[in-house]
Amino acid sequence: MKPDRTPALLGTVLAAVVLGGLALPQWTLFILTIAFAQGLVVLGLMLLQRAGLVSFGQALYYCIGAYTAGGLGRAFGTGDLFVQMLAGAAAAALVALMLGFLLARYRGIFFGLLSLALSMIFYGLIVKSEALGSTDGMNLVKTTLFGVRPDAAWVRYAMAVAAACLALGAAFLTHRYLKTPLGRLGPAIKDNEIRVEYMGASVRYAIHVNYVIAATLAGAGGALAATSVGHIDPEMAYWTTSGEFVFIAILSGAGSVVAPFFGALVFGAIHTVAYDVSPNTWQMSMGAALLLAIVFLPDGLWSLFVRRRPG
Repeated sequence: MKPDRTPALLGTVLAAVVLGGLALPQWTLFILTIAFAQGLVVLGLMLLQRAGLVSFGQALYYCIGAYTAGGLGRAFGTGDLFVQMLAGAAAAALVALMLGFLLARYRGIFFGLLSLALSMIFYGLIVKSEALGSTDGMNLVKTTLFGVRPDAAWVRYAMAVAAACLALGAAFLTHRYLKTPLGRLGPAIKDNEIRVEYMGASVRYAIHVNYVIAATLAGAGGALAATSVGHIDPEMAYWTTSGEFVFIAILSGAGSVVAPFFGALVFGAIHTVAYDVSPNTWQMSMGAALLLAIVFLPDGLWSLFVRRRPG
């Protein structure tokens, strides 16, 4: 039986962020924090991928988490990162619990397009809502950690470390979930869901649970991104945002719970460099990166770290 190296890997990544972050410039720490936020969403997509499903509407829950964080600040003056992420995750989970009864009945392209339609409906509602800032969105209150606002020179570092702790903690819990009987059903459902039903397991229930977990992670990621940027707008629910998450999921692969964060970091780096070099055609660079990943690394970037067994 192979030893489980994932906890040690997660601990190593956390230590690297805590120690290496001291030497990184502010803009790099910001990209790292956003990578953790996006990685949380992609981690949820990985759960759905394992069951053979692709959601084109995870921006719905990403945006719900962000607006929940903004609403807390506007209504109660709450700017604590941990409270906002918890509230964002809870709000997204509640919505997913209700919508999951519908989505769990569908498979393939129908699941993907229905999730996209729901996301665009939410986008339309926010755009028309003056109370939520309409197309301009709204600013968030200043972020605190356990009620304390770090010094200006240390805000980005503190945010990056807090994001690493929360995101990697969620990755560890997801890893543990994948070891449970319910978590192991994903690949079996993807392979043959009729056989799973014959075994006595409920495919619809398993997909519903995975969908809620994926939404919870996306809600936490949205709240983290919102507090990092300090501003939210309806574009967070737009279909292009969901497309970015699918892009990262394909780029990173599903070989490990660490893969989504690595893929998100690579995506952020490519996006930053491409936009800096060619602001008007940066999408071409992103498309080329995805094309190369699909052609040469069909299992994603994480396959570079997997040992190949001799044939």
